[in-house]
Amino acid sequence: MDKGYIDVPGGKVWYKIIGDGDETPLLCLHGGPGSAHYCLEPLEALGRRRRVIFYDQLGCGGSDRPDNPALWTVDRFVEELAQVRAALGLDRLHLFGSSWGGILALQYILDRKPDLDSLILCGSPASMPRWAADCAELLARQPPEVVKVIRDHEASGFTACPEYQAAILSFYREHVCRLYPWPVSLERSFAETGYPVYYAMNGPSEFTVTGSLKDWDVMDRLGQIKVPTLLIGGRYDECTPAHMEEMHRRIPSSQLAIMENASHLCFAEQPAEFTVRVNSFFDEYGSSPRSAER
Repeated sequence: MDKGYIDVPGGKVWYKIIGDGDETPLLCLHGGPGSAHYCLEPLEALGRRRRVIFYDQLGCGGSDRPDNPALWTVDRFVEELAQVRAALGLDRLHLFGSSWGGILALQYILDRKPDLDSLILCGSPASMPRWAADCAELLARQPPEVVKVIRDHEASGFTACPEYQAAILSFYREHVCRLYPWPVSLERSFAETGYPVYYAMNGPSEFTVTGSLKDWDVMDRLGQIKVPTLLIGGRYDECTPAHMEEMHRRIPSSQLAIMENASHLCFAEQPAEFTVRVNSFFDEYGSSPRSAER
């Protein structure tokens, strides 16, 4: 395993590379914003055929955590991604984004038009207003007493209260990760989340988006994506199947896979099925040996 640090705007980010296969490498973008890479560890199974690269985005995990709110912008994270790729010499690349990581990947592709072998979006929205509306519908299906606790605390600004945190857990257990108990990798991601980043860009919870991402929407630009794309998510995903189906209709050369008995972290909930599905996608696109990049 190779690991180290890379200079990016605002500080240094930590990365690791597992696997040594000859097929095109996979760069993985974790969710959040501000979560760490640990919950993506089930993707290490893809390292039997290729290098799989993880990094903690600035502000979380093993990376620097500067106290500078001006750094928490989509454009800065896009530049960070570009510099990580350049530093690791990833001339050929499959790009994977989970949740916020897919938002980052979409912005990178639409703005920079990079050379990629393929794109995988896992539970990633193309519209945060659509995400918020869908999550409001999902939340309304929770027990009325749970919804009342959540809405009362949000109205009062008491979202750090333990009662609020306990109330949102029922939503998370249904639509984020349905495993019980949660895997250690997910627990560690929560423990090492950069909450200043999450609060600034997202808000107090997955379903209450009050940060700078609340108006982010590239749905009408998806037709510009020219690389082969796999959209994958769970039947109970907070990024709803209907949202992913609309993205699929708009992205040329895209495939859609909805995994049953799974939610937002389908790669952790159904790892064997997920690995088979992704490797099958790779078999169709860009699985030839890599050139002599680092």
